[in-house]
Amino acid sequence: MPGLRALPNVQVVAVCNSCVESAQKFAKEFDVPEVMDDWAEMLDRPDLDIIWIGTPPVLHAPITISALEAGKHVFCQARMAMNLREGREMLVAAQARPNLVTMLCPPPHGMKGGKFFQKLLRDGYAGELWHFRLMAARDGFSDPLAPAHWRQRTELSGHNVLTVGIYAEVLQSWLGSPRRLHAQMKVSVPKREGYIVHVPDVVHVIGQWANGLAGTLEWSGVAQFPPDETLTIYGRDGTLVYNFTTDQIFGARRATRSSSPWKSRPNSSPNGPWKRLHRSGPPRRRPRAQLRDRRPVPRIHEAVNLSARGGHAVELPLP
Repeated sequence: MPGLRALPNVQVVAVCNSCVESAQKFAKEFDVPEVMDDWAEMLDRPDLDIIWIGTPPVLHAPITISALEAGKHVFCQARMAMNLREGREMLVAAQARPNLVTMLCPPPHGMKGGKFFQKLLRDGYAGELWHFRLMAARDGFSDPLAPAHWRQRTELSGHNVLTVGIYAEVLQSWLGSPRRLHAQMKVSVPKREGYIVHVPDVVHVIGQWANGLAGTLEWSGVAQFPPDETLTIYGRDGTLVYNFTTDQIFGARRATRSSSPWKSRPNSSPNGPWKRLHRSGPPRRRPRAQLRDRRPVPRIHEAVNLSARGGHAVELPLP
């Protein structure tokens, strides 16, 4: 809202929330002139050009499709949809109306240094890529006595699990699409204040990407005192690390094949092989957020769920 209010040609006209009281509080805080109690009625208003969706995923597809059918532009919060079927329906609706802008909120992870990191990979900083490891551990669900968060409620969040979709999109952009995934998942606290939790809070994935690249990916929502979230890519000539927590990039390269094994880690010894890498030049352009550019995300979610619940590897792309 502060960003929208700063734009001279944008006026936020109305707000609709899950309850009128919360909508009224929002309207008062941000000087929104009108509160509505039915999102479907909002779509019928001729004075609205854009529908901005910030609901849980359960309403993303219904509101997006209905808004497009009403001739409105759409900006939808991530995660995209409850499942792959809904994501495909949203895509079809957007493609059928090329005159309308249909956008999804881009992932903030790696937004600051992502283009530079991709350039390092393209320029061969690490050489031929052999394997990588993604570590994304958080403590948001680590209190076993806390009630179930809406992200832990299947009826509101669907197949979305932790930040699997966010990092799937980042990896898709940097490394391409996976060819094969094998996942396992766990619910560490299966009951929260009487609610039976089915959304996993721990996810482990091993996968294969193009050109023989192997990946190990680990997510947790119950990690006590978690480390920084990082992507480490190991190649023939060196290693690259993106620290998503600090938005810092580190790299180390093997000078010769006879070099001694590396013993230092990022930020450890200033005399070790690691260097913090910086981007130079003008600021990069903002990321594209068109819905058609986000198709792989629900597919990855679906593949992870199919693999974990079926106990077998899943080939991609899904049929």
